[in-house]
Amino acid sequence: RFNPAFNMATIRQAFTEAVERVRMPTPTRLRDLIRQIRAARTAAEERAVVNKECAYIRSTFREEDSVWRCRNIAKLLYIHMLGYPAHFGQLECLKLTASTRFTDKRIGYLGAMLLLDERQDVHLLITNCLKNDLNSSTQFVVGLALCTLGAIASPEMARDLASEVERLMKSPNTYIRKKATLCAFRVIRRVPELMEIFLPATRSLLSEKNHGILITGVTLITEMCENSSDTLMHFKKIVPNLVRILKNLILGGYSPEHDVSGVSDPFLQVKILRLLRILGHNDPDASEAMNDILAQVATNTETSKNVGNTILYETVLSIMDIRSEGGLRVLAVNILGRFLLNSDKNIRYVALNTLLRTVHADTSAVQRHRTTILECLKDPDVSIRRRAMELSFALINAQNIRTMTKELLLFLEKADAEFKAQCSSGMILAAERYSPNTRWHLDTQLSVLIAAGNYVRDDVVSSTIQLVSSSPVPEQTYITNRFWESLQVANHCEDKQPLLQVAVWAIGEYGDLFMYGANEEGKCDTARHFARETLSLYYLFQPSEFERPTESDLIAVYHKFLTSAQVSTTSKQYALVSLAKLSTRLQQCVEEIQALITSFGSHLNVDLQQRGVEFTQLFGHYKHLRPPLLEKMPAMQISRISSQNGESGGGSFDDNSPEVIENGVEGGGGHSLIESNMNTLGDNTNILLDLLGSTDLSAGGGGAGDLVAATDLSNAVHKKNSRNANETPVSNSQDLLDLLDLDMSSTSAATTTTTGMPAGGGGGGGILALVGDSNQSSVANMNNMLGGLDLGGFGSGLDGHASTATNGNDLGSMLGGAMVPPAVSSGGGTIIDGGSLIGDLNTTAASNNVAMVGVLHGYFCQDLYYPPNPLSLQPPQGPRLTALDKDGLLVQLVAVWGSDCMHIYMTTTNSSDNTLEQYLLKAAVQRSFQLQMLTPSGSLLPPGGVITQEMRVVATSNATLRMRLRIQYDLDGQQQVEQTEVSGFPEQNAPLTE
Repeated sequence: RFNPAFNMATIRQAFTEAVERVRMPTPTRLRDLIRQIRAARTAAEERAVVNKECAYIRSTFREEDSVWRCRNIAKLLYIHMLGYPAHFGQLECLKLTASTRFTDKRIGYLGAMLLLDERQDVHLLITNCLKNDLNSSTQFVVGLALCTLGAIASPEMARDLASEVERLMKSPNTYIRKKATLCAFRVIRRVPELMEIFLPATRSLLSEKNHGILITGVTLITEMCENSSDTLMHFKKIVPNLVRILKNLILGGYSPEHDVSGVSDPFLQVKILRLLRILGHNDPDASEAMNDILAQVATNTETSKNVGNTILYETVLSIMDIRSEGGLRVLAVNILGRFLLNSDKNIRYVALNTLLRTVHADTSAVQRHRTTILECLKDPDVSIRRRAMELSFALINAQNIRTMTKELLLFLEKADAEFKAQCSSGMILAAERYSPNTRWHLDTQLSVLIAAGNYVRDDVVSSTIQLVSSSPVPEQTYITNRFWESLQVANHCEDKQPLLQVAVWAIGEYGDLFMYGANEEGKCDTARHFARETLSLYYLFQPSEFERPTESDLIAVYHKFLTSAQVSTTSKQYALVSLAKLSTRLQQCVEEIQALITSFGSHLNVDLQQRGVEFTQLFGHYKHLRPPLLEKMPAMQISRISSQNGESGGGSFDDNSPEVIENGVEGGGGHSLIESNMNTLGDNTNILLDLLGSTDLSAGGGGAGDLVAATDLSNAVHKKNSRNANETPVSNSQDLLDLLDLDMSSTSAATTTTTGMPAGGGGGGGILALVGDSNQSSVANMNNMLGGLDLGGFGSGLDGHASTATNGNDLGSMLGGAMVPPAVSSGGGTIIDGGSLIGDLNTTAASNNVAMVGVLHGYFCQDLYYPPNPLSLQPPQGPRLTALDKDGLLVQLVAVWGSDCMHIYMTTTNSSDNTLEQYLLKAAVQRSFQLQMLTPSGSLLPPGGVITQEMRVVATSNATLRMRLRIQYDLDGQQQVEQTEVSGFPEQNAPLTE
C-alpha cells in the first residue's frame, strides 16, 4: 500500500546522499590503489602511496563519512595485509557490522576477523552484534556471524554465545548446520570445558547425507576425542557407523558432485581414517572392527593420482597406530615401499618419514625394502638423503651390520659436510652394538675416521680410544700399525685431525708394541680389503708385510706434526702427551724427545707451554717419576647401555608383567632383596677405581669375572688389561692420602681387628678385614679429620674368633666394612675369593691402602653388598622340583623357607657327552613376588659337570608362586634355548613381608 511519509523519507535520504557524493570527491577504488602500490619501484615510493591513502582514510573516518566507509575499510584491509598499521579502523569495522546492508556486514566482519583479537578490548563490543546476527532470518548473515565467532572468540565470548551455536547445530538449514559445527569445533579448541554442551547435537551429525555436514561432524568428534579420554570412550560405539560411511564411499558409484580425480570425496575419507586411527589406538575390539575396511581401502584405492596416495598414506598411519593384524602391517609397509619408487620426491620423503616412525613396529617387513632405502642415500634432495640415513641406522642389526656399514661408508665418503658428523656418530654406535668381532670393529672405526675427516664429533674420538684400550694386545698392535699407515697419506694430518689425535694416542700408548712387538700383519688384513672395497682411499699399501719405522723416523713425524701450522692445538696436545709416553716406550732417542718437548716451554699457547714445562721436569730432577707417571692406561670402561647384538636381557611371561632378572641383574625394573639400591654399586666402585688410579674390577684373581657379572648393574663392559700383567705394578694410593694431608707413611707390622661376617659364613670365612697401621695415632688423627668416622675394627666372626689378617689388597680390606664373599681356607691362610679390587697394587703398600680404606669407607662403601661365593654353595636336603630333564640336561630346584624369604637352590647337571658353553639361566616371577638371583658357580658345563645357583624370593602378598625359567647355552657353536615353568613350591603359613 502506498505510504507517502515513507516514500518521502526515502526520497529525502537518496537526495541527501546524492548531494554528499557531488559535494565530496570520490575516493580511490581498491583496484586503483593496488595498481598504484604495485607500480612503486622502491619501498620508499610504496610507503609514500600507503601513507597518503591512510591519511585520506583517517580524514573520512573523522568526518563520519558513511557513504564510502565500506570502500575505505576494504582498502585499509589490503594495507594491513601488506604489513602496515591499520588499527585505527577497528571501530569503523564495528560500525559496518551494525549496518543493515549485507555488503557492509561482509566487509565489517572481515575487518573484525583481521584487525581484532582477544587481546583487544574492542572485540568485546562486537558480542552483542554477533548475538543479534546469529538470530537473523538470513542464512548468509548467520554464516558471517558464525565465521567471525570462530575466528576471534575469546573464552568469555565463547561462553556467552555457546548456547546459540548449539541451537544452530540443530537447524534444519544444512548451510547453517555446517557453519555452526565448524564454529563449535573452534569454540571447543579455545574452551575445552564447553565440550559437554555440544555432545547431544554431535551424535546426530554422522547420520546426515550431506558430505559437508559429515566432514564437519567428523572433524568435531576428532577434536573432542583428542581432548578428553571420557569422550573418546563415549564415541567408541560409532566405529561401525564410520566403517559403513567409508565403505559406501569406496564401493559407491560415480558421483560427479564429490568426485576428485576418480576418487569419491577424498577429503571425507581422510577425515574418517584419522578418526578411526584415534578410536582404534590400543583398543583390540575397535581395531578388529576396522581391519577389513582398512584392507579394502589399501587395495582398492587408485595410486596413479596424488589424491589416491593421500588416502593410502592416511590408511598406513591408521594401520600402524591400531592393533592391526600382522598381514595388514606388512601390506602397509609395502605401500610405503611403493611410495619410495614414486618419481615425486615429496611422496618419497613422506614414505621415508613414515617408515622411520613405524620401523620398530614391524622391522622385518621394513627390512624387505632395505635396498630401496639405501638407494635413497643417493637422491639429490637433501631432505630425502637425511631421512634415508636415519632410517638406515634404524635397520641395522647383527645380521646385516657388514652390508649396511659398507653402504653407509660409501655414503659418508661422498656426503655433504652437514651429514658427516651425524653419520659418523651413528656408525660408531651401530658398530659398538653389533660388531661381530674386535678386529672388524677396529677396522670400521678407522674407516669412519678417514671418511668423515674433520667433521667427526668428539664422541667418536673418545669411543675409538676406549675401544683400542679395551682390546686384546694383538689387536692393539694391529690397529696401531694401521694408524701409522694412515698418517703416511698426504693431507691426512690437516684434513683428518680426529684421526691424527687417535693415531698419536695409540702410538704413544702402545709404542713398545708398535716398535718391538710381534708383527700382526697377515693374520687379518681386513682394514686394507675393507677400504679397497668400500672407499676410494688408496692409502693402504699392497705389500703384506708391515714396514716398521725406525725411532728416528717416528720422532721426525712427531716433529712435523708439532711444528705444522695446519695442525690444531688439540691435536698438538695429544701429540705432546704421546711423545712424553714414547720416552718410556722407546729404547733410544730419549734425548731427541726431551729436546722437542723442551722447545714447547716457550710456546705462545699457554696450554702447550704448560705441558712442555711440566713434561720437561720429568726428564730432570723428577726423572724417577717418569716411568710410573707415564705407564700404560688401564682398560677404559664402556659405560653405554646397549644390549649386545640387539638382544635384551629379560622378558615377561604373563599379563602380570613379571620382573625378569638375568644372573642377578634386574631386567624389568624390579627391586632387589636388599634394602640398598644395587645400581649404586657400579658407580661407587668406578669412583673408587678412579681415585686409586687402579685397574678395573676384573683385574683380580679367581672369581673376579663372576663378581663383575653379579654387581655391574649398568651393563658396563669391564675388560682385563692383560698387557700390564708382566709389568711391575705401581700403587698410586699414596697420592690420595697426600691430598687428604694424612701421614700414613709408617710401615709397621699390621694387625687385624674383625667384628663380623656375612650370614652363612663359618670358621674363618666371610672376613670383614681391615688391616690397620700399628701406629694408632695415625688412625686416630684420620678419625678426627674425617669427623669421627669409625676406621677401626669392623666386628668379629660369628664364632667369636678373630679372622686371619690379609695383606690389604683383598676386596674386604679395600671396602672396609662392606660385605664380601665367604673366605675359602687353604693351608694356614685365609683367601678372599672375589678378586682383588686393586689388581695391580704392590703388596708393599698395604699400610697406605689400609688407611685409604677407612677414608673411602666413609664416603662410598656404606651400601655395597656382595652375594655369597657360588663355589661354596651346597644345596640343602629337601624335596626336589625337576624343572627340565631333556637331552642329558637336568635342572632341579630345592626350595626351603628362611626367616624372611624363600631360598631356592638350583642345580644343573650335564649327563650328556657334550660340553655346554655360555650357560645362562633367566627367571621371572609374578609381580606379587620379588626375586634376587645370586651369581652362578660358572657358565661352562662339561660332561658330568654341575652348575649351582641360589635364588631368593620375597612374597609381598598371599599368592601362589610360579616361576618361568629360560635356559640358554651354546652347543657346538649353536645357541640352544629351553623354556619351562615350575610350580609346587612349599608355602609358609604366615604371609611374608619384605
